[in-house]
Amino acid sequence: MNIQGWAEIALTLGLAVMLGWPIGIYMSRVWNGERTWLDPVLKPVEGLFYRAAGVDPTRSQGWLGYAGALLAFNLAGFVLLYAILRLQGVLPMNPQGFDGVSPHLAFNTAVSFVTNTNWQSYGGETTLSTFTQMVGLTVQNFVSAATGATIAAALARAFIANRGEGVGNFWADLTRTSLYVLLPIAFIVAVVLAGLGVVQSLAASAHATTLEGGSQTISLFPTASQLAIKQLGINGGGVFNVNSAHPLENPTPLTNLITAVSINVLGWAAFFAFGRSVLAKRDVRALVVAAIILLGGAASALYVIEMQPAPAAIAAGVDTSVGNMEGKEVRFGVPSSVAWAAQTTGASNGSVNSMHASYMPLGGAVTMFLMQLGEILPGGIGSGIAVMVLMAMLAVFVAGLMVGRTPEYLGKKIEAREIQFAMLSVLVVPLSVLGFSAVAAVLPEALAGLLNKGPHGLSEVLYAYTSATGNNGSAFAGLTANAPWWNTTLGLAMLLGRFAPAIAVLAVAGALVAKPKLAPSTGTLPTHGPLFVGLLIGVILILGGLQFFPALSLGPIVEHFDMLQVVARF
Repeated sequence: MNIQGWAEIALTLGLAVMLGWPIGIYMSRVWNGERTWLDPVLKPVEGLFYRAAGVDPTRSQGWLGYAGALLAFNLAGFVLLYAILRLQGVLPMNPQGFDGVSPHLAFNTAVSFVTNTNWQSYGGETTLSTFTQMVGLTVQNFVSAATGATIAAALARAFIANRGEGVGNFWADLTRTSLYVLLPIAFIVAVVLAGLGVVQSLAASAHATTLEGGSQTISLFPTASQLAIKQLGINGGGVFNVNSAHPLENPTPLTNLITAVSINVLGWAAFFAFGRSVLAKRDVRALVVAAIILLGGAASALYVIEMQPAPAAIAAGVDTSVGNMEGKEVRFGVPSSVAWAAQTTGASNGSVNSMHASYMPLGGAVTMFLMQLGEILPGGIGSGIAVMVLMAMLAVFVAGLMVGRTPEYLGKKIEAREIQFAMLSVLVVPLSVLGFSAVAAVLPEALAGLLNKGPHGLSEVLYAYTSATGNNGSAFAGLTANAPWWNTTLGLAMLLGRFAPAIAVLAVAGALVAKPKLAPSTGTLPTHGPLFVGLLIGVILILGGLQFFPALSLGPIVEHFDMLQVVARF
């Protein structure tokens, strides 16, 4: 460990937060229908969409109508993407000549991209055509990210309303977020990445002669355009199987920094947008501080853990001063790898520039733990801040029970209905992760997909269902998931992890919007100071961490002590 390594981690995490603040102000203006500098260009386009769809953007929907529109839109997206995947072999722009994929893989992939998870049970460059990548996956990268933002926008309106009725118009929120936020920023980042050497081509492949005189076929895709939105939309996945460790997707340290910062920048922007929209900037800054403390602590822990020498390196007598380099790109080293790992698992992104399965056992545990906290550091665009607000409501409720104060948050009374739905959102994660993992750990059909047995094999199972339920998408690569059991159950976990919390948040919004807006009183618990930040962190760790500790103890923690025995022999 050295100053340069710590500086790399701090720069990556800090840039995302700093850039997120001005973008968040702009995002808030978009959510609220205020005038933006893009209005002269995009306002006519926006109106065209509304007229074509027969949508009145000024008509506010109740939470049930909003949730129904959200579910209907995502169901239509699933059906369309499933059809594209199955019919890939007869669709245009297929210079690779790929056939359609199997029914269970099509189900898994369609669910994955519609839910903003982007888990991939396949190798992108050997399975999906250019048409499927562009028309199927990239489109979902935009609209699934926009769907998450609509949830936060609806919740923000519920807090600001005084005995209101509606939480906004889903179709307007979806359209405005896509047009005014995601498309312009993704276009700029895509152009920058292409200029820095990220491949952008409609050709199937290029042929090269190696240094030894052999022939090599290099797969090509329109990578820069998909890379930009997969990072900015906090989607993950990618064209190439090794993701951002691939030199055509991530060729230089500069592209690594840009894409790493892109992972979290719109997630943080959604935090600041929410704060401006509900006129509670101080209170939301407390949420940002709590999230930064947890994310920074996790990144620091990963750096310390991964700078320890691997047992195999000690046994071989090689230089161990550079830390555990197994599964990491020498171009980036440990600091850039762990900064990326913390950001991608703290958000619901899932892209990687190093292989998490090759991390030290405790390093793998940290990446799992970050996802198990609920993907709120900062999580997806909108979905992260929405679930973080539910955590804050639970913290206020717990504090109210302890000190006898009225549970209020951002000017709204927190009562039984809101807590019930908040707990539903929180409990769906352990229910899905531990439930599916328990069955998979004893089912022969599931165990056949594991590369490793023992504690690491259990970690592969836990990581898969944690990633799927958290809508993250990263994986312990030893798991062969392209099989009916894994594709089906992981798809179900993604659906639970995406839509159960989304409906719970909208139900909370529906309950809050009808309540009066209250002014703070002497009985109101302050929710912007260090005391509340500490309370919130405690609630997050207890609700997220303690539920999974027994399972982590049987997986990465046991593997850690097994590793220490190996080291002791040398």
